[in-house]
Amino acid sequence: MKHFPALFALLLLASCSTAYYAAMDKLGYEKRHILVKRVKGAKISQEKAKDQFASALDEFIAVSNYQGGDLEAMYRKVEKAYARSESRANEVRSKNDSVARTGKALFKEWKKEIKEFSDPELAASSRQRYEASEERFDELSLAMRNAESKLNPVLKKFRDQTLFLKHNLNAKAINTLETRVTQIKIDVARLIRDMERSIEEANRFISQMQ
Repeated sequence: MKHFPALFALLLLASCSTAYYAAMDKLGYEKRHILVKRVKGAKISQEKAKDQFASALDEFIAVSNYQGGDLEAMYRKVEKAYARSESRANEVRSKNDSVARTGKALFKEWKKEIKEFSDPELAASSRQRYEASEERFDELSLAMRNAESKLNPVLKKFRDQTLFLKHNLNAKAINTLETRVTQIKIDVARLIRDMERSIEEANRFISQMQ
């Protein structure tokens, strides 16, 4: 019984998704169109997250290079940068989940409908396109999730830095952050690299599906 709430939520989500796809189909929007739209949305969210994480890194670097000024004001900038980064990360996860659900629904339907062809040549042609599209989608999904997996480690470091600054707003303490910021630079560089790969995969997938 302890799993009932989670099961109910999954059933409700599936029911809502089915109704949504049915309504969109009546309006002339097939799952393929919805998937392309959602991949575009996921790509945009990754681009925004990439820019935000780079911007947040700049704020942390500025503090670690402190040469004088209003420490409280600098801390507030870092705090806001962290909050924005967390918000962007949550958006990326949500968009990725949406792409995954729609992709699963599309390819399940496509595979089923291939069996409904009476013409073997058309069936073979559809199957070939199905397999190529599913392979491209799997590559996209892998790239998206790989980039997504880099978000939490960076966010944790951002959070640690933010809390440290909150509790230690003095020049001596801030001087100790320099070596840690160096590691964050490396982590953010990896995140941006993987985000860019994911964005490239999204562009290829969109091009193939349109």
